[in-house]
Amino acid sequence: MAPTPSSTPRRPLSFYLKRLLELSRREWPWLALATLFLAFSSSATLLYPQAIGAIMDEATTSSDPGVIDRAAVIMAGIFVFLGTTEAIRYYLFTVTGERILARLRNDLYERIIAQEVGFFDARRTGELLNRLSSDTTVLQNTVSVNISMALRHSATVIGGLALLFYTSTTLAGIMVLVVPPISLAVVYFGRIIRRLSRQVQDALAEAGEVAEETIAGIRTVRAFTQESAEASRYGDSIDRSFELAKTRTRATAIFMGGASIAGYCAVALVLWYGGRLVAQEAMTVGALTSFVLYTLLVAFSLGALGGLWADFMRAAGATERVFNLMDRAPLIPTTGGLTPARLEGRVALNDVSFAYPTRPDVTVLSDIELTIEPGEIVALVGSSGGGKSTIASLIPRLYDPQEGTICFDEHDVKELDATWLRSQIGIVEQEPILFSTSIADNIRYGRPDATDAEVQAAAQIANAHDFIEDFPDMYNTQVGERGVQLSGGQKQRVAIARAVLKDPRVLILDEATSALDAESEHLVKEALDRLMRGRTTLIIAHRLSTVKDANRVIVIDQGRIVQSGSHARLLEEEGIYQKLIARQFVSAA
Repeated sequence: MAPTPSSTPRRPLSFYLKRLLELSRREWPWLALATLFLAFSSSATLLYPQAIGAIMDEATTSSDPGVIDRAAVIMAGIFVFLGTTEAIRYYLFTVTGERILARLRNDLYERIIAQEVGFFDARRTGELLNRLSSDTTVLQNTVSVNISMALRHSATVIGGLALLFYTSTTLAGIMVLVVPPISLAVVYFGRIIRRLSRQVQDALAEAGEVAEETIAGIRTVRAFTQESAEASRYGDSIDRSFELAKTRTRATAIFMGGASIAGYCAVALVLWYGGRLVAQEAMTVGALTSFVLYTLLVAFSLGALGGLWADFMRAAGATERVFNLMDRAPLIPTTGGLTPARLEGRVALNDVSFAYPTRPDVTVLSDIELTIEPGEIVALVGSSGGGKSTIASLIPRLYDPQEGTICFDEHDVKELDATWLRSQIGIVEQEPILFSTSIADNIRYGRPDATDAEVQAAAQIANAHDFIEDFPDMYNTQVGERGVQLSGGQKQRVAIARAVLKDPRVLILDEATSALDAESEHLVKEALDRLMRGRTTLIIAHRLSTVKDANRVIVIDQGRIVQSGSHARLLEEEGIYQKLIARQFVSAA
């Protein structure tokens, strides 16, 4: 089994930095240009202390004001050059970083939706949304501004240290004394911040899951007046993330404060000793001024690198989760395999046993033997929880059985391209999912290249055209989130139109009329009758009106087939089917 994000072994930070570099490979020309301007701006930054030192020396030793004027003009030119190159550097790095991040989000989303259905059973929607939004946002500065700033400050530190030794070896030796303790502190606090950042992101993901559940189920929350309880549950999650974030911030503050104290104490020491050298005429005022400015530059850059290191550690936790998701291979790939030129529509389940991946110890189906011939209509009936819908999920290979095989014509589904296989299957569920777009777009979801005329023809077959035409915007009417603007019968007919447009060879109807009133059921059943003609059809239903015309009725009980035959024959047998029909008549009385 492929590793899941939770079970993937912890990898060193260098692994994820390497992955980020690989992700940016296509942007290397732009990054090279940005680095060139980074070199220009860093060079200008390192030049201006020399210009200031020259002005100070001239001011104390020369009586010619023109020399000072020329030095000031040169310094102004350096500042103009510095500002221009800084702006270009910032723009190139930031835009390139945003482009890398956009590609990362797209790649991550594609990897998530390519996972098998069992993957989503084991994870909450809020967690995955948090990976797409919060975690990638944490990475945003890492792959854009922070990389640029890290390179800039690193160049300043290296160049500044070199010029410090050039200006005064003695004073430079004093400055270098602060580097080893700061480096050790970077490593120590970096590990703490990385661990805490991972915990903060996990806590935020938990809060996002609570919010997603509450908002998605707002009608239930409102009906049971649980607004306060849900707000409290969300608040508890946010409080946990806040406490962790506060601990992380405390560690960062201690590290940055300590680094700053060390840096500024080094500056004070340099000023003290440098002042003595100037008093002894072993050093000029200009040289000391340049040295102090270089010291401040190096100290500031070291402090900034410490802050950036903390940011990188915060991003490291998010990077782990993002790349662990991207690296996860789906257990049921969406592509790869045979794509036969024609599908007759024969479906066979051979000695199939199945348990859901999230509950491997609970067997849902046992030793199922079922063959549906091309064009045959088969109804599955039985008590809730017996395994009917599970069979409907196995046929389009949303899951793989632990034992046995599922075949289309003569091909095991594992040999077939999963995308091609699902393109041959149409599904109409009890509660169809519509997307928050127009009616036309929802119907066209069955075949994205369909023309408007084909969409309308499918709607007419599905008994949907008339009610659609009654809307002011007709086919351009927005259905709202999950189709909330439509009634149950209207949503069902739009879903049927979607299946009609797809023109599948195999059709699965999962309780397609169970939640409808009599009038809506009549219209939907009429549409379904048209849709089933000539197609291999599996019907999951309880209502007599839905199953009585099936060629064969299969009774499922506790994961096993216990009866099989026509509606009329099963009515004559004593058994579960007879009891189910009798109960239905009693309920209707």
